[in-house]
Amino acid sequence: MRKFVVFTCAVFAVLGLLFCHSRIVHEDGEAPAPVSQGIDTVPMLVTQVQQCAKLYTAEYRVHKIVTHDDVLRLKGSLLQRNFDFKVPLGERKIAIPIDAKLKAYIDFSQFSERNIERQGNKITILLPDPKVTMTSSRIDQKNVKQYVALTRANFSDAELANYQQQGREAIIADIPKLGILETAQANAAKVLVPMLKEMGYGEQDITIAFRKPYGADDIRTLLKIED
Repeated sequence: MRKFVVFTCAVFAVLGLLFCHSRIVHEDGEAPAPVSQGIDTVPMLVTQVQQCAKLYTAEYRVHKIVTHDDVLRLKGSLLQRNFDFKVPLGERKIAIPIDAKLKAYIDFSQFSERNIERQGNKITILLPDPKVTMTSSRIDQKNVKQYVALTRANFSDAELANYQQQGREAIIADIPKLGILETAQANAAKVLVPMLKEMGYGEQDITIAFRKPYGADDIRTLLKIED
């Protein structure tokens, strides 16, 4: 079986900044001065970040083509000589396009002071583990291509379902290569950095990080399938 994959990515513009962060304005219309570092800004930050709830950061549309060649062969031995050859008109081929949609988000509902590290004027935000949702994975029925020789039966529904599952598994295995988790981190930073700057932190003193790099072995725990 050979699998060919084409990825098309459409990264969400992070609109969470509009929903998660609202600036306080004086009656005269001017924005307040940054909060002094002498004031404990952590509780205020925790409250604002929790209001973000689920921050969707990226969407990827994945197109994969699963191909399968099924050749009927005749094997045996005759006069102490082995033989193995294709049966004429005994071939089946199929190409199945599979479309899937992946969405990455960060759930800030349980964000707390444990996610914040401060050293003097420097602050590090440890983001909650990112989540990836596969909201759909469907066979593009109109563009399925198959060839079935006259002596062979058509592909069964069970076979098609098995190929669809193989395609889904291949997409899941490729998630780390897409950069979707890195995009989630970068877009979360676009929301949090302005929030922290308004509280008085210099941009050079702000670090937004995940608690660890995530690899292929972590995907199963981060992935939710909503088919």
